[in-house]
Amino acid sequence: MDRVVIVTGANSGIGLALCERLLAEDCQLRLCLACRNMQRAEAARSALLASHTDARVDLLHLDVGSVESVLTAAQEVKARYNRIDFLYLNAGIMPNPQVNVKAFFKGLFSSNVINMFATAEGLLTQQDLVNSDGLQEVFATNLFGHFLLIRELEPLLCEAGRTSRVVWTSSSNASRSAFSMEDMQHKNGTEPYSSSKYASDMLSLALNRHKNSQGLFSSVICPGLVMTNLTYGILPSFFWTLIMPFMWLIRIFTNTFTLTPYNGAEALHWLFLQDPESLDPRAKYHSLTSGLGRNYTQPRQMDIDEEMSEVLYTKLVELEKVVRRKPSERTADEEDNGQ
Repeated sequence: MDRVVIVTGANSGIGLALCERLLAEDCQLRLCLACRNMQRAEAARSALLASHTDARVDLLHLDVGSVESVLTAAQEVKARYNRIDFLYLNAGIMPNPQVNVKAFFKGLFSSNVINMFATAEGLLTQQDLVNSDGLQEVFATNLFGHFLLIRELEPLLCEAGRTSRVVWTSSSNASRSAFSMEDMQHKNGTEPYSSSKYASDMLSLALNRHKNSQGLFSSVICPGLVMTNLTYGILPSFFWTLIMPFMWLIRIFTNTFTLTPYNGAEALHWLFLQDPESLDPRAKYHSLTSGLGRNYTQPRQMDIDEEMSEVLYTKLVELEKVVRRKPSERTADEEDNGQ
């Protein structure tokens, strides 16, 4: 039976690079590009078919930041496929990023410069908004929408007699200090992206605890520092033009500067080839590129509390129940749960 692979956020960047690598690895698989912008999805599909003429590439309209879109897309997936082998949760947003200029220039001429570029720790803040479902946009897109998608697709992901895989694209910017269980949507903070990525790390651990016995295995990757639309949105384009030679020079001394989407997709592709039962549920699998340009994957332990991950899982299940109700019935429950 040919494998079915669904990739969210597949029309550009790391998602598109992953699709290219997957088709090069297995031209018989059935690949589904799950995207919000269908025009760009069509262009991505055409590009993939240009280099893999016999490939089977489907399109699915999916905005993971919208509850209605997630539920509709999940129904379409269940009608279209009788199995899912891999669900790559790659879509994500970082709205209105702002750089602490003082911290940037201070770090640029310090011994911490490599870590600053690799993690953006203490460097980036974002201005989040509330979406039409009454949820914080970053939380909804980077975490909750994907969680809801998994829950909806459990009949295909948790089938007896075989294994399925969920793979999260996380970040080196995932920070425990940015996340608060009392404010899991990060309404009151300035680092919603970092908070959401740390939450996805925790959720992956909880999913393994709840679903491994049903054949579903979850993994987390970090693509390294990759130049994508998300990255280019942080600073003006002319600035990236100025510092790119410097960044290529730094790559000689660090393996976390993967820079290209193809390199950043290394860990995603590597996981496609692994036996899920051999993987460490507490590890984040990092895409790395040596100074000589060799790509490889390395597991690194995540700073995650198991009890805290279980609390997050429970709160997300509770929120799932709330968002399935009519909008007028949600407000009280959201306030009661600190959401």
